[in-house]
Amino acid sequence: MSQIRPMAIINAACVITGDGVTSLERASVLLAEGRIEAVVQTERPSLSEDYALIDAAGCTVLPGLINAHAHGCVCGPTMPSGSASFDRQEIDYQKNRHLLSGTTTLLNVCGLALAEDVDDIAQHPHPLDIHISTAHTPASLAAAQAADGSGLSPRHLAARIDHLLEAGAKALGEAGGGQTLGGGAQDYRFLPEAIEKASGLVVHPNLARKLKEAALGRRLEANTNPDGATLSSLLKENGLEGHFAIESITSLVRKTVMTSVALARQGLAEIAAEAARTGMPAIFHNAPPTAAQLIELAGRFPRARMVAGHSNHPSFTRAEAVETAAALRTLGVGIDVSTLDCIATRWRNGPDNLDCLIDAGLVDTISTDFGGGDWDMILEAIHRMICRKLLTPAAAIAKATGNVARIFPELAGDRGMIESGKRADIVISQSHNLARVRHVICRGRVVVKNGSIVVAPRPETDR
Repeated sequence: MSQIRPMAIINAACVITGDGVTSLERASVLLAEGRIEAVVQTERPSLSEDYALIDAAGCTVLPGLINAHAHGCVCGPTMPSGSASFDRQEIDYQKNRHLLSGTTTLLNVCGLALAEDVDDIAQHPHPLDIHISTAHTPASLAAAQAADGSGLSPRHLAARIDHLLEAGAKALGEAGGGQTLGGGAQDYRFLPEAIEKASGLVVHPNLARKLKEAALGRRLEANTNPDGATLSSLLKENGLEGHFAIESITSLVRKTVMTSVALARQGLAEIAAEAARTGMPAIFHNAPPTAAQLIELAGRFPRARMVAGHSNHPSFTRAEAVETAAALRTLGVGIDVSTLDCIATRWRNGPDNLDCLIDAGLVDTISTDFGGGDWDMILEAIHRMICRKLLTPAAAIAKATGNVARIFPELAGDRGMIESGKRADIVISQSHNLARVRHVICRGRVVVKNGSIVVAPRPETDR
């Protein structure tokens, strides 16, 4: 299977096309020159011997997944905080995880990397098709520097959205982020680091989140009075009482979290205006601190193609998640949910908000986000939706394929569907559990065979 001919046939399989409705019980998919040539509903069409056979009996054929909200897969500044680049081993690990779990196209939305920060294909060949977004506005860059900024060079600080779009960026954002808007990255990185520096103690991210919300409230409003009783209990129950008083832990949390928040909120408005001006899709950090602002921006910029990222954010209550998503949907905003670590890992987060948004019919797309590197597979979330009978397999798969291509045509307009003429990005999974990926095909080449990456380096002209 690793020696790919220009033409191939995926034979005798269930085919889910990606349109949200169509599931063919038994069909064959013909591939030619990196494209889907045809979908044939016959047991075995009569073809010339030039077609290589890919036997998918007992499996289900899906479009390659399109992940439009991920991090950690390019060099250059990481996250909206402009932090230092991940090392090469971490980048390779994240890229391999995505490919092996069925993702063939990925949008890295750290937002402050440059086109040249994406891997050079000749030096670091990889079949995963990776693109970047841009959040290069003055306030977004200032927020990154306030939160961290250690990965920002003068070139990154001087860049602007038009420069990045000319260089091939496929979307705007992520506007805001867990580092600059007091989200998950404050819980798993910045706050634990600050607490350890001040006390020598290592705290779990869930404790950091509870301390943050007790000190600042879930909406991170500047005039919020700290919940002294809750802070006192948290300090006493977790061995922090001898290191912090209510006043000192409140001051530490406020300094760590709030330094960048006002700038990040200003950056949201800048990116909404840029989205209306450029006509490009824009991804926004959706959580209690930003929900009201996103609703206001969607009303102010009706021409902006806004996508509310991780609308199942764990800081929402279930009712808030549904109410916010419904209000944004009414204004034409796309609703994305992210797996984070809430499906199988569940180290910091659980699936309740995702379940309730799916059940309410409010989800357009699904992505991974990053979750501190602990993100769960998109197909694991899809398997959960199917098993719980929240969605049909066809409807669930569309949220990671055809729907994403429709909302992000600049990124994936030529893929995301199994139909004639589309790019031959395909996943072959076990039918009883779609998260068990057997084979992955990118541009008509088998790049994952029986769960192992097998592709040889591809020429740069193939991109």
